[in-house]
Amino acid sequence: MDIKLESIGQTLVVKLAGEIDHHTSGEIKEILDREISSGNIVNLVFDFDKVTFMDSSGIGMMVGRYKQISALGGKVMVIRVSHRLDKIFEISGLKKILDFGKEQKQWT
Repeated sequence: MDIKLESIGQTLVVKLAGEIDHHTSGEIKEILDREISSGNIVNLVFDFDKVTFMDSSGIGMMVGRYKQISALGGKVMVIRVSHRLDKIFEISGLKKILDFGKEQKQWT
């Protein structure tokens, strides 16, 4: 798993590559929690362009970050999702609570 972070104002863009599973979701959670608790982050954008697999622990990690960001009054967006992973988001119900887009939006 490769994680690249980019802060744009109060938005943290998280570019992920590889698999999000029980081995990697804890690491992602710790990194994001540290960034969010810095006090400057209100919105979160997950870029899934290079994610090849995600299991239920990845779904749990995303739900946890959604709750965290929502408590701050922010939004979570997921961009560039493959067709296969899109089905996982649909079945899990995440498409009902997260904002899905083809490209990144700017939030201020």
